[in-house]
Amino acid sequence: MKAISSSTLARILWALVLVTLPITSFRFMPFLGSGTYVRPLALYPLAALLPILLYRLFHGQIKRPWPGSLTILLAFLLATLAATAIGATMAPIELRGVDFFDRALRAFVTLALGLGFFIASLWMNQDSQDIKFSVRWIMVGLVAHLLWGAVQFIGLNTGHRKQLLQIQNLFSVRGLVKNKRVSGFAYEPSWLAGQIATLYLPWLLGALLARVRTLVSTSRSTSGRFNLATLAKFVEPLLFLAALALLLMTYSRSGLLIAVAGGLITLVIAGHDALGAAWDWLRAGFDNRARSGKPTWLATALPRMFLILAVIAALAGASIFLADKGYIAAFFKSEKTDILSYAQDVYLGPRLAYATAALKSFEKHPFTGVGLGASGFEMMQNMPDWVLSGEPEIARQMSPSSNIYPNPKNIYVRLLAETGLPGFILFLAFYLSLFGESLKLLRSGPGDARWLAAAGIFTLVAVVFQGFSQDSFAMPEMWINLGILAGAAASFTHK
Repeated sequence: MKAISSSTLARILWALVLVTLPITSFRFMPFLGSGTYVRPLALYPLAALLPILLYRLFHGQIKRPWPGSLTILLAFLLATLAATAIGATMAPIELRGVDFFDRALRAFVTLALGLGFFIASLWMNQDSQDIKFSVRWIMVGLVAHLLWGAVQFIGLNTGHRKQLLQIQNLFSVRGLVKNKRVSGFAYEPSWLAGQIATLYLPWLLGALLARVRTLVSTSRSTSGRFNLATLAKFVEPLLFLAALALLLMTYSRSGLLIAVAGGLITLVIAGHDALGAAWDWLRAGFDNRARSGKPTWLATALPRMFLILAVIAALAGASIFLADKGYIAAFFKSEKTDILSYAQDVYLGPRLAYATAALKSFEKHPFTGVGLGASGFEMMQNMPDWVLSGEPEIARQMSPSSNIYPNPKNIYVRLLAETGLPGFILFLAFYLSLFGESLKLLRSGPGDARWLAAAGIFTLVAVVFQGFSQDSFAMPEMWINLGILAGAAASFTHK
């Protein structure tokens, strides 16, 4: 029996990593503490994949193992180590049974997990064919989300919550949220929305803008009028619309904002050609000069009119669907006039309070920080006065009976508080280096390079915005697409 090559085995394990990404809080991970909610199932195949990649690296089988973005990340890692060493000398008082070294160890484990996802993505994606392989398996995960999300949406609206909860508890440390928001395979609806915006939509919108079809091979066609080439034209658009529908079902304010920001900025930077072609096609349908008669004009104009009406109807329907959720409508219905009262009225008070409290540590130690994972030790005593009443979440946090360790819930505030300006600047430099790669790709010509550029820009915008509402380094969707961009960009720009 022929032995499986290291390259083939790596591809099998990489596909498993990508397919299992939807499950973010896997129940059966005995090596993680009970208070850890970021528990990706993908850690299991990743743990098997990394030694094989190191073997391939040692034998020179990886073409470009060390892009500039990885160098910046390693410099960031050194900065966090230095900040943590300095933070240890400050000897913060134990909080709720947790000491400094407990938090530092947990923080470095999560950072190592994130770096593992980034490095695996980087080394497994060295050219256009690697990207297409990865994206196809990423989309398998999206299809799984879509199917389970549709079942959840129907079940939650037809009185089958109990049965859905039993299924969700089979694999997740958390069941379903109390309302009718869909969470798919993720820990909660906002996590599902974050995955859709940072992991799936970038590739789908990028494919539409670059006018490439990557999910269905068209090298062989079947007999008959409807062949694979015809099918390939509809796969990405249908998945794109389905992902948007699933995003709406989460009712996630942050997810919606991230997706809209990512899409608009990507259109502005990378969508000129596609938008121009769409406008020319739309305008041509109403051009009387190019038509010999009224029937011919109607034949070209009517499809475009129906498309315009469909878009308007879809936007109106989405607005009505979201407006029915008071959690989202609060943004527009609040009558508060000052910023703090408004933030509390739209349920942003706790987030603002956490960030404000953590920034006190940055004010005290702007150049060194307090050490990775240590920002929570002083947060309770630094809570702003305005949030001490009328915020049940903060009241639970500050209760003597609580065992919750507070965190900033904002990755930029966390970086400032824990690693100081050096760590913060290096992390932003990592993002900027990848943004520069994306801009270079836009100048590399049409096709796959433009697809990767558009996906990279969307991902970067989405990840940057997501950082304002989450502070964990262990979320795989924060790293996967960026690693693919870092690994494959050179194959287009250094020819």
